[in-house]
Amino acid sequence: MKILVDADSCPVKEIIITLAKKYHLEVYMFFDTSHIYSNDYAKVIIVDKGIDSVDFKLIGYLTSNDIVVTQDYGVATIALSKNAFVINQNGFIYDENNIDTLLFERHLSKTQRRLGKKTKPHKKRTPEQNKSFETGLLDLINKHYNPH
Repeated sequence: MKILVDADSCPVKEIIITLAKKYHLEVYMFFDTSHIYSNDYAKVIIVDKGIDSVDFKLIGYLTSNDIVVTQDYGVATIALSKNAFVINQNGFIYDENNIDTLLFERHLSKTQRRLGKKTKPHKKRTPEQNKSFETGLLDLINKHYNPH
């Protein structure tokens, strides 16, 4: 098991690294060239800017039983199809029971935006969201990590 992070706009990188160190899990952080990041523990993978270039590279590294951190429903869908576990930055765990609904809601929202409907602005990140993510990631690790 390793942790793969769609890291361009991921606000929980340090939480991921802290838990990964505790469990001796490898971490791969995927960025495009418009971001600068370094860490002594995580492997940082930089790809050219381009539509979905980070996503494709991350999926190329993915194997069964890995954990993927992303807020991208497309990446989540592919990861689930490869028997990985997927969590977003707020601790929401994607699975076969919710991904179709999420994809449909995304489609509806996109349709509404094309018709000129305004979307709500994003709220500022809270400490509770960080705690929820940490709890969710810890749960995934504890349920599925087998060090042997």
